[in-house]
Amino acid sequence: MDNNVKIMDEHLARVKKQFEEEHRGKKVELVPIKAPDADYYTKVQQLMRSPKTAPDLVYEDTFLINADITAGLLRPLDDYLADWPDWARYEDSAKAAARGQDGKVYGVPDGTDTRGLWFNKEVFAKAGLPADWRPKDWDELLAAARTVKRRVPDVIPLNVFTGKGAGEAATMQGFEMLLYGTGADPLYDPKREKWVTGSKGFRDALEFVRTVYAEGLGPKASDALDPNVATRVPGEWLPEGRLAIALDGSWLGNNWVRGGGTPWPEWHEVLGQAPMPTQHGQPPGRVSMSGGWTWAIPAKAGNPDLAWEFVKALSTRENSVDFHVANAGIAVRGDVAADPRYRRSMPGVEFFTGLVEVTHYRPALPVYPQVSTAIQEAMEAVTTGDASADRAARTYDARVRSITGGAVTGP
Repeated sequence: MDNNVKIMDEHLARVKKQFEEEHRGKKVELVPIKAPDADYYTKVQQLMRSPKTAPDLVYEDTFLINADITAGLLRPLDDYLADWPDWARYEDSAKAAARGQDGKVYGVPDGTDTRGLWFNKEVFAKAGLPADWRPKDWDELLAAARTVKRRVPDVIPLNVFTGKGAGEAATMQGFEMLLYGTGADPLYDPKREKWVTGSKGFRDALEFVRTVYAEGLGPKASDALDPNVATRVPGEWLPEGRLAIALDGSWLGNNWVRGGGTPWPEWHEVLGQAPMPTQHGQPPGRVSMSGGWTWAIPAKAGNPDLAWEFVKALSTRENSVDFHVANAGIAVRGDVAADPRYRRSMPGVEFFTGLVEVTHYRPALPVYPQVSTAIQEAMEAVTTGDASADRAARTYDARVRSITGGAVTGP
């Protein structure tokens, strides 16, 4: 069983027991949905469509919550939140992740993730690079990768996920970590409610990806475009010392703890972390992207008030600390982030929690998955050398214009 699934099962069972003790006569039925990610979303949506099958509570990915909001499948929680003092303890960026286009909140986040640079200090020592490395801009990041290529030629200098094979990892861990370092609202303009096209930042981000692969600073294109690349990074390349720098997520350490997929006791001594810099080091100097999951109440739930009481039980400070200590998640409550048990729970947790203040969430709009695919296609074109950054950006602009029915900023 996947370790994260096991941790969630234990967390829910523990809170179920607490809840039933505090609400005599009430029973919580936990209904696991055994399915891959894409099938999970489909099955939950099918259940929510009918009052006969709608659960009282669902676990919603912030990536897709707005599609369910738009379809009328979820209940706004604003009336509940207004009477819940704990809501004030949540980071504003996390609150926004479950907000619909109507301004209402439809989910309570149970944590998040952040992204940054992981680097192998042993490889860096061989390359003559410092153990406290912290690139100030994209040029310094590329300079370090070039130094590794020159001085430690048998190691992959830098992994930036790319192409359709890597899927959303390419868009979010790869491209958006670059794009959001180029300026404000670089993908979607919320004030104008339009997708950004024709931007210099988009071309510059594609040019960075092109440079990585054209100069041989990344994995071979066949490896980079392999659908298994996101598991090879933590499962092979980093623990085997074959990769110097990985632009990746806060959760990687879960793979290397006892009970993880690839136990690696020395990982926290071998690996360092550094923030992904903005393009030219401009404020705030650091970039992160975040995802995460929320607890949401279906519009056709039979027991919404009781479901809300269970959300509050899941979300207490104590239960949140227990959950994050177990799953190495990143806290979205300020009091949890400050808790000593949380701060000691996993090497690197303080670093990745510190990125929450500068993090960004993807535009939680129904067409986003199609826009994401268009980004992956543009990345793949520059990775293989089939297109220049300019040409790939123009193709993307045309695709997004078509996907969104012309809701774009450019000509």
